[in-house]
Amino acid sequence: MISPRVKNALVLGDYELRGQFMLGSNYTFLVDVHHEGEIIKAVYKPSKGEQPLWDFPDNTLALREVAAYELSEALGFHIVPVTVYRDDGPHGPGSLQQYLDYDIEYHYFNFTPEDKHKLRPVVLFDLLANNADRKGSHVFFEEETRHLYAIDHGICFHEEPKLRTVIWDFASLPISDELLAPLSSTRSWSGVLESYLSPKEIRALIRRADELCKTKIFPRPAQGRRMYPYPPI
Repeated sequence: MISPRVKNALVLGDYELRGQFMLGSNYTFLVDVHHEGEIIKAVYKPSKGEQPLWDFPDNTLALREVAAYELSEALGFHIVPVTVYRDDGPHGPGSLQQYLDYDIEYHYFNFTPEDKHKLRPVVLFDLLANNADRKGSHVFFEEETRHLYAIDHGICFHEEPKLRTVIWDFASLPISDELLAPLSSTRSWSGVLESYLSPKEIRALIRRADELCKTKIFPRPAQGRRMYPYPPI
């Protein structure tokens, strides 16, 4: 679960670079955040280190990382690690996300059936966020608490359909009323997300929520376009 102590540290603490993650197309760094005598590891993604994409506005991926955290919290899912936006990073403005320890060898493609069963909130979250890149390694269980987390949300929230995911286990199955209940407050999301997303993107998010509340079904992969990310892991 989210710790106010961790969020305060990410918002207020000083941070120093420890190393760079070499996989991935965008610049990503491991940092130590120093706050009130404590050191918290975090992942720093500077906006100016983002590779341009033809279909997403430039220098917006870090903002979308924060929007994903805020949406997860608004839904009460608590599946995205604490993520904030900082203007004072060593390589300029960017997102700062709590780093969590987990077994990198244990991911969606070798989850037990019991653990795969726990992924429904992630799937609903991805449908709402219009996640264009849900790879198998982007979901994991934190080592100490075994809490389920999802990461890497830089290419989410486009107003056009962009969903690409490896998690289609629940296609055509009903979405429970319990999972759908938080979607009744979609109109309040605008104030939370307007610092990170465009008005068009927020309106599209609300439309997706409304549609899911009507159908109450996890959709099947759409025909006519690629619905799986590459690489899948």
